[in-house]
Amino acid sequence: MPSGAGRGRPTRGPSIADVARLAGVSAQTVSRVSTGADPVRDDTRDRVLAAMHQLGYSPNRAARALRNGRFGTIGLLAHRFGRTGEALTTEAVVEAAAEHGLSVTLLDVHTPEPDSWKDAAHTLSQQSIDGLVIIPSQQATPDSLVLPAGLAVAVSDSRLLGHYPSVVADQIQGSELAVEHLLGLGHHTIHHIAGPADSEPALVRASTWEQRLRRAGIRPPQVVRGDWSARSGYAAGQQLVGDDSITAVYCANDEMAFGLIRALHEHRIRVPQDVSVVGFDDIALSGYSSPPLTTVRQDFHQIGRELVRLVLAQLGAEKLPRSGPVLIPTELIVRETTAPPGR
Repeated sequence: MPSGAGRGRPTRGPSIADVARLAGVSAQTVSRVSTGADPVRDDTRDRVLAAMHQLGYSPNRAARALRNGRFGTIGLLAHRFGRTGEALTTEAVVEAAAEHGLSVTLLDVHTPEPDSWKDAAHTLSQQSIDGLVIIPSQQATPDSLVLPAGLAVAVSDSRLLGHYPSVVADQIQGSELAVEHLLGLGHHTIHHIAGPADSEPALVRASTWEQRLRRAGIRPPQVVRGDWSARSGYAAGQQLVGDDSITAVYCANDEMAFGLIRALHEHRIRVPQDVSVVGFDDIALSGYSSPPLTTVRQDFHQIGRELVRLVLAQLGAEKLPRSGPVLIPTELIVRETTAPPGR
């Protein structure tokens, strides 16, 4: 029952009639602005939106879905939203969705185990969403994540590539740029701190590093594996500092590169005079670390926007090409952590 106020009179939120009265338009016009189903003159839409804002009116989402078959919401599914790449991609997805009048529901998979993905699929079937974006989710497979039929889906950097429209950064290009930069400076070999073994981007970066060294006639050193965190980069650095022959290290992400540089500093090993370091991602801190980090930039902002575009294309019944994923170029950003060996 509605809550009471004053002399027991029920309170209610503003109605579509209230908005129409304040904006000086018909209730039908307010409905058209709410659903976006029919064109409305810009000045009229502005008046209606201003009235909605003034009154605190929010269109009933369920009723809107009954009228036009849309909820105006897309889901965003990932494991560990707090990681840098996931956070930056999420920010871009939310921004791009808002530009199209869509809200975003975040769906977090608490553990990487297959049962968690099955639980996520069940949760999705209960959500009022029009489409779904899945960002790096390495344990998700078509078997562990059975999605509702007809749902518009776009994925990035996961084992679901090839099963749904997808967007990926050009990991091969980025890794080749990193290795070629260090070889071009005169380093005779390059060590690698890799990401976790269950990460597809980490595997691609490590494989590209290895193949590029072999093409140069260099036997790749033993990989040291981290987990994307600065702490794991620091631990990897503690393993590497005892080898005086090391002059260059390519790290699979910037945070591990920062951990490595800390370990080198503690052992009085100078960057880049003694050891050159290259990261991957070009997160905001990379340009302000000491020294500023040479790294491979991947455009998380563009990745997020492209994921939303793919979902919207499917909602608009657009037939997407089957030519493979949308490939976002990467770029080498040379700063001050790389130099010729023995400088």
